[in-house]
Amino acid sequence: MNTMNKKIGIGLLGLGTVGTGVANIVFSSAGRHPLVSKINIKRIAVRDLQRKRSLEIDTSILTTDPFEVVKDPNVEVVVEVMGGIEPARSLIMLAIDLGKSVVTANKAVVARYGKEISDAANAAGVYVLIEAAVGGGIPIIEPLKQSLGGNKIKKVTGIINGTTNFILSQMTKEGANYQDVLNQAQELGYAEADPGADVNGHDAADKIAILSGLAFGGSIKRESIPTKGISNIENKEINYANQLGYELKLLAIAEHLENYSEIKETSLALRVEPTLVPNDHPLSTVNGVNNAILIEGDPIGEVMFYGPGAGAGPTASAVVADILNIAGIKLMQNSGAKSLDPLLSASSWRKCHLANPREISHKNYVRLITADAPGVIGSIGNIFGNHKVSIESIVQFDSNIEGAEIIVITHKVSKGQIIDSLLEIKKLSEVIQIAAHLSCL
Repeated sequence: MNTMNKKIGIGLLGLGTVGTGVANIVFSSAGRHPLVSKINIKRIAVRDLQRKRSLEIDTSILTTDPFEVVKDPNVEVVVEVMGGIEPARSLIMLAIDLGKSVVTANKAVVARYGKEISDAANAAGVYVLIEAAVGGGIPIIEPLKQSLGGNKIKKVTGIINGTTNFILSQMTKEGANYQDVLNQAQELGYAEADPGADVNGHDAADKIAILSGLAFGGSIKRESIPTKGISNIENKEINYANQLGYELKLLAIAEHLENYSEIKETSLALRVEPTLVPNDHPLSTVNGVNNAILIEGDPIGEVMFYGPGAGAGPTASAVVADILNIAGIKLMQNSGAKSLDPLLSASSWRKCHLANPREISHKNYVRLITADAPGVIGSIGNIFGNHKVSIESIVQFDSNIEGAEIIVITHKVSKGQIIDSLLEIKKLSEVIQIAAHLSCL
């Protein structure tokens, strides 16, 4: 028998937006890569058997028990698109224990339990592929594991949450306030009814944790990533940023600190926070729900991956791409090849840790509300100078009887220097309020 004619049995966990997108691709294989026709969906786990669906599906393959799908002997590859931490994590681990490869779009599970899952998969000789967990349809996971494997990655900078990028883009374009644009995003389906994971930066932190592990070869504790969202951003910040030649974006950044030697491990600086991006930077023009990820490596230089970061079509596209990778390998294994592809399996290869946040350096934007009095700028400048904070620009806006607004852009300095400076500046009698402190690229 020609084993290349065999079909690969798939178990689909979840038939929501992404799951339906995956099933639609598999059921309409004409005109797609020939491997798509080798995929056979054997079982599907759903929440409600009676729910009306947009796809015509044989109800005999549906079940409300996802564990039943994983245990089915006809299921060779488990596709997890149900979301949440549990039971998704337990289902993934069970599949691995049963010798089945897994495709998942679950960034929350991978960000928190990626090492445990990867170690178990490598020990079991199976794959866990995660392309859809970051960036929707943008191919970024496999390029980091394979295409860029010969590079020394220096930095990963991403706009990796479509909801927050849409909100900030609309605030910039329309001058609307945060709450009004959030309501608009919810009406359009770009934001969940509870948008906390997006607007507070947690979704982006999950994703940068995953990308960091792939880029730098070792996992870090997801909960240790400094994370700040956009819910407190005022239109004033966006307007001032624009006047100074910047766009405001929620960025997720992971950087290898080559000269940082606190301990004998690879030192990384990770953060998620609203950041001023210069107008001539490629990320400044990424608007709406689009995502973009900029990779800096040696010897490649800079490469950017751009496209739709969410939605049924893009995410399902990434899920099916992973299924095809595994299907192709399984068909070859049926013909005799048995070893794992070391690039596709992508195990950790060194220890990483997060550096002390006070030692991380970047440019800063500071907005101060002060009394409109002589010598204020000089006093502020003296304090920055005493802490060896170099100032790129200092501008006074909106001087009136109630006070003045002073905007300071610093050169690249450590977080410790800027924090200590602001603590001292806050004590000046002329300073009414430190209204904003943001990072700059």
